[in-house]
Amino acid sequence: MKSYINIIKLLSLAAILFVSCNEEEFLKEEPLDFFVPDNAFVNVANFESSLADLYAKKRDIYYGGDDRTMHLLAGTDLFFNARESNDDSRFGTYNSVLNPTKYTPEYFWTKNYKIIANSNTIINKLLAADIDDTDKLLIEAEAKMFRALAYRDLVYLFGGVPLITNEVSGPKVDFVRATKTEVLNQIVEDCVFAAANLPEISKVLDGKLNNLVAQHYLAETYISLGQFSEAITAASVVINDPSTSLMTARFGSLANQPGDVFYDLFRVGNQNRSSGNTEGIWVAQMEVDIPGGQLSSGGNAGNILERNHDPAIFTLNDPDGMPGFLGARSTLNVGGRGVSFMRGTPYMEEGIWDDFNNDMRNSKYNFQRSLVYDNPESAYFGQSAIEPASNRGSVINSSSWRWYPWLTKATTPGQHPVELMEDPILLTLKNGASSTYRDMYFVRLPETYLLRAEAYLMNSNPGLAAMDINVVRNRANAAPINAGDVTVDYILDERGRELALEEQRAITLRRVGKLVERVRLYNDWNAPEIQDYNELFPIPASEIEANRGVLLEQNPGY
Repeated sequence: MKSYINIIKLLSLAAILFVSCNEEEFLKEEPLDFFVPDNAFVNVANFESSLADLYAKKRDIYYGGDDRTMHLLAGTDLFFNARESNDDSRFGTYNSVLNPTKYTPEYFWTKNYKIIANSNTIINKLLAADIDDTDKLLIEAEAKMFRALAYRDLVYLFGGVPLITNEVSGPKVDFVRATKTEVLNQIVEDCVFAAANLPEISKVLDGKLNNLVAQHYLAETYISLGQFSEAITAASVVINDPSTSLMTARFGSLANQPGDVFYDLFRVGNQNRSSGNTEGIWVAQMEVDIPGGQLSSGGNAGNILERNHDPAIFTLNDPDGMPGFLGARSTLNVGGRGVSFMRGTPYMEEGIWDDFNNDMRNSKYNFQRSLVYDNPESAYFGQSAIEPASNRGSVINSSSWRWYPWLTKATTPGQHPVELMEDPILLTLKNGASSTYRDMYFVRLPETYLLRAEAYLMNSNPGLAAMDINVVRNRANAAPINAGDVTVDYILDERGRELALEEQRAITLRRVGKLVERVRLYNDWNAPEIQDYNELFPIPASEIEANRGVLLEQNPGY
């Protein structure tokens, strides 16, 4: 028995010695109730969660609650700071906004590089993931498409930028700038992979990336690389897909009310394929009071297009100094609760309309140019607040920014959330109502037509370019154009008529090298101070300072 006890003691001692020789393994923490990189990418659900975060990050750049979401619209040929103030948060002047130490360059730099970093992590973690190869390809395609989209913003705003295609797992202070061509080629590589491996548009849920999104941005990037035939081919895949077509008949939530088909495109619930819309190629999903839904009935949490673009009509008095309006209202007359921060330039309001009276996009439903006193207590009730000039109250005469013509796609008349209605009969609104309470287009089919028109023009075929432009114009009931009318500037004008407040205009103008030229031509507020070097954003000073290992070169002029 004693021998047996001694043997047990020896075995126990050996076990202790064995464990003590593997202290690091013994002491290693294994998280069981929270995620770290080692356990966050195990199954498909983990990867889907990470991809969902990329969708949210991409949406937030353009449609978040920060005023900088308007900085790719304002300060262009189409829009400017309505209050004409030197306010860097609402794009007052180029001197105040495009400064290496200011927040705007940092906003677009850091947010896009965060998408790139997260995309690279997903791609890297896929290598060791024990999941089906089909799922791997789909996840990789989505991640690479988001990486391409982030580099798209960066390359057109900043020029050549550091090209990072692998996961950075530790401190790194020696980033160097790639050339613009190298970045564009990386976008092509990622888009080609995504186009081959993302599902067809008819097989994805609303808001999910699909193969046509990749083909659209592939076409755009090929144009920037001077590969026009390839751009035509990519755009044609989108245009010729049997699941896509322009909407030509009234549809959706307000189809039985006065309006037109262009008006319908921007009403609540009408953006997605599930609503019958065949021209929405990729749509940012918005939900009110749902976690992650971007919108809130408690205030302007996100998508603040109504707040920024629509004029502050509800503040106006009549000529007698009495309140001329009931207040902020969910109507086409008042347009919600705008605060007059971003007005269309005179060119956007008047000069761009080459068929002013017939173009549906300039109809009273889509470009609101009238204003009627709606307060029954006013002696001017029911009369125009604009014409004759004697009808204008002193407030509008002294503060012209309080009213101006505005695009109705920025608001949702009669469709604000019920929680934000002060009086659902009068359609008056509470203070928090100022977002655009609907889904938003990232890509709509008319843009693909106009991209292909651009490629045809650059490929010495203005006749086919005119045909593509006329497809868009015909739907809008605008007079057709001829081959001799087609120039890059004309295509930019057509994009303005069709895509104003949808496309990120500052990116488009920089992509074709026309930002400074067209601001000087059409934006009287920003023209005097814009400089040639503003064609690009400055590299944020904080990024240059943090990159201690090597000089991260600043863009010329800054």
